Amino acid sequence: MAIHLERRQFITLLSGMTIAWPFASRAQQGDRLRQTRVRRIGVLMTIRASDAEAPLRVAAFLQGLQELGWTDRHNIRIDYRLAESDTVQTVAAAMVAGAPDVVLVNGASVLKAVLQATRTIPIVFVNVIDPVGQNFVASVAHPGGNVTGFSNVDAEMGGKWLELLKRIAPGVTEVGVLGTTTLDGSATVQAAIQKIAPPLGVKLIQVTAPLQPPQIGSEVEYVFRTLARRSNAGLLVLPGAFTQLNRERIIALTARARLPAIYPYRYYVTSGGLMSYGVDTADAFRRAAGYVDRILKGEKPADLPVQQATKFELVINLQTAKTLGIQVPPAQLEQADEVIE
Repeated sequence: MAIHLERRQFITLLSGMTIAWPFASRAQQGDRLRQTRVRRIGVLMTIRASDAEAPLRVAAFLQGLQELGWTDRHNIRIDYRLAESDTVQTVAAAMVAGAPDVVLVNGASVLKAVLQATRTIPIVFVNVIDPVGQNFVASVAHPGGNVTGFSNVDAEMGGKWLELLKRIAPGVTEVGVLGTTTLDGSATVQAAIQKIAPPLGVKLIQVTAPLQPPQIGSEVEYVFRTLARRSNAGLLVLPGAFTQLNRERIIALTARARLPAIYPYRYYVTSGGLMSYGVDTADAFRRAAGYVDRILKGEKPADLPVQQATKFELVINLQTAKTLGIQVPPAQLEQADEVIE
């Protein structure tokens, strides 16, 4: 499914959120920008319009732009498009055909699709794993080409996820790893997981995610049933379009199987998951506004270093822990950035 949203339609998804835009601090800069032509920004994400994350990301991006003097329908026009895995290439091609001045994309599969459509229009990405290893950029310091952005996960994060899962559920000796390896760059993360698993006394079980269609497949449900029959099993969910689009189903299957699980982002935990460790996804969109601003003012993506994540948040759902019969260690509760009760 592909969705092309005008600003009025998309902003209705903000669900009553009130956003105060800070004008005063950038007033003079805004006056200068208003004298220039209206610039066009494309925003393409693999996320459903009904997903509560969508308006949060858009609001953060808009706020970042406003702070820099850019106002939608005043000196910029934003073309929002949403796509699922099976339509992303078509949607990307349609967006590029509109010749925007810069495109903001979320995730590796979207970035790949837009790059197939253009090698000249500047692209800013957020939430992409290992952009160098996936050949999106030449290097972190000097991206080259028409792409730069913000990486959300480095390879070592895989080991951190497994360590945190063992701390909250030390009895776990088998862990299913759910995600894809071909479209989202998680192969390097999985290599780190495989390296640390033996010292932690963990046997890994790869859960292969279907690529077409983008919904949970019968083979994945079979693995969940298999894990449920084991008293010492857990689950590690990798970031990516597949797990993002199917997170409600994944959380439901995990609860049914009574598996302790760790997820890459906070919104899994607010939806009922046990714990997460990762970046603030909305904040990445706010930061991306800075690079969009610099590109609109004449800088080239090739000269803007890829920014790597430096701040991560640990979130724990105590209600889910209680349901699973897990007593969260006090030290882990103290380390948590947020505890949901």
